[in-house]
Amino acid sequence: VSLKSHPELVRLAKEGEELGDLLKLPPEHLLLRWFNHHLEQAGHERRVHNFSGDVKDSECYTVLLNQISPDKCSRDALQTEDTVERAAAAIENAEKIGAKAYVRPTDIASGNSKLNLLFTSSIFNANPGLDAATEEEKVEAAQLLDDDVEGSREERAFRMWMNSLGTDVYINNLYEEIKDGLVLLKVMDRVESGCVVWKKASFKPSNRFKKVQNANYAVDIGKSLGFSLVGIGGIDIVDGNKKLVLALVWQLVRKHTLQVIGSSSEDELLQWANSTAKDETGIKSFKDKSIKTGTFLLKLIDSIQPGCVNWDLATAGENEDDIQLNAKYVISAARKMGATVFLVWEDIKDVKPKMILTLVAGLAQVQKDLKSNKSTAPMPELSSDA
Repeated sequence: VSLKSHPELVRLAKEGEELGDLLKLPPEHLLLRWFNHHLEQAGHERRVHNFSGDVKDSECYTVLLNQISPDKCSRDALQTEDTVERAAAAIENAEKIGAKAYVRPTDIASGNSKLNLLFTSSIFNANPGLDAATEEEKVEAAQLLDDDVEGSREERAFRMWMNSLGTDVYINNLYEEIKDGLVLLKVMDRVESGCVVWKKASFKPSNRFKKVQNANYAVDIGKSLGFSLVGIGGIDIVDGNKKLVLALVWQLVRKHTLQVIGSSSEDELLQWANSTAKDETGIKSFKDKSIKTGTFLLKLIDSIQPGCVNWDLATAGENEDDIQLNAKYVISAARKMGATVFLVWEDIKDVKPKMILTLVAGLAQVQKDLKSNKSTAPMPELSSDA
């Protein structure tokens, strides 16, 4: 559920909103807005605000499906008082328009929010029921969403990192959503607690002046944290200068990443990786071209948690296909052992040092957690076949 996959979502913009405002909405909120758009179009008095209690009686599902496809989906189910029967009819109607129903009637009627969200997503993807975007709207959306491949991958990774911090913000589009400087200040304060003097910040930056003021303050804090911000000003953040925004946010990512694992520098993390991987040649830096084969990273993972890597599935990484297989396996194995992964397999293939650093740091955190658990956990009993 995204503007990139479904440009017709521009139809959901409210009066006074721009496409950039839609980009800020999490997928769940977009679905709720889409759902209520159709309820409004149908002249129905109810609105949904969640995917649990508001949909459990299937009344709104029945109206939604009928509005999307009146020829295939009737409202007959509204005549029954049995919510499970009504849910079964909603599922049947959804299947008529090509939606895959991964739920049972009892799942809907019990108000299972995750499964109701999945069911609603399936209906949306089968038939959004929105007028197609005009060519002009498509171009405008493309300009907001388009970026070079590398920049897009970094934006995605940094956005995922921000969303993992546990703050009260959720980022869908990095460049758009930090323009007011406030989100950036919140992230900075999460990385370095107390670094923001909040009385200096504007919590409702309604005009460009206040946004630049917030962004300038964020740049000043970055400099006080030792970041290299030569040539970067608040105006660059407000204007959405992608290259400079990524440069600033990367330094926040690096600081937080090293801070969490207790390393003082990239060199210290590199030294840890080489000593842990027990690789004959090791790597000279996170730019080392040998990383692309995936072999070093697989050895590192297996050294941290012996047996985690099935070497029968690994390759020598001597050609493009093998490199891709290994890179994907690295990510799979890292996630399997509980590492936080922000990169994609192409980042390994292309040896993107920033992304490699975040992966290695995630693996270091896993080792740290494993050692901590071993020191506090009771000795496990040996099984009979041990």
